[in-house]
Amino acid sequence: MRRWFSTSLPILLAFGFSFGVYLTEESAVGSVDSAAPSPAVENSVREFTRDVARDVTADGPIAWSKYFENTPAFFMAVNGKMAFPSGASAMAGIPDVAKMYKHIDLTWGDDLRVDVLTPALAGIATTYHETLIDAADHRIEANGFFTGIAEFRDGRWQFRNAHWSQPAATAAQ
Repeated sequence: MRRWFSTSLPILLAFGFSFGVYLTEESAVGSVDSAAPSPAVENSVREFTRDVARDVTADGPIAWSKYFENTPAFFMAVNGKMAFPSGASAMAGIPDVAKMYKHIDLTWGDDLRVDVLTPALAGIATTYHETLIDAADHRIEANGFFTGIAEFRDGRWQFRNAHWSQPAATAAQ
């Protein structure tokens, strides 16, 4: 019995120590995930959305290339249809959008919601209004709702995905 105890004790202690470290690490991760959202992260995301609207209004559609992730994970949908299935398709398509619309005045609604998911991910939801000037100088007014996930990577926020929707047209009665 003494022999089993003397040879097994170091193994049991090592196992117990490892298990205790595992529980401590798991507890730490759990406490981060369940912590209250950081006001600093929320404020940073709000500033990001202001920058997006300012730059798109100042520079036109080409400004989106700064704010969409150029990764395979990125996608953008418009009114329930896939517009860009990846960051590469968005980067390739933005110049075509810039040819179609020479100016966009983007205004987010006062109802901007930021849901901090982690220190590097946040959900964004808001109404929007756009005044677009197309290549033929036609003025188009658009109102709708925007949702997206912003990701902080490489020292800045970018959209990991985006969805724009406008109310469905109703038939005249």
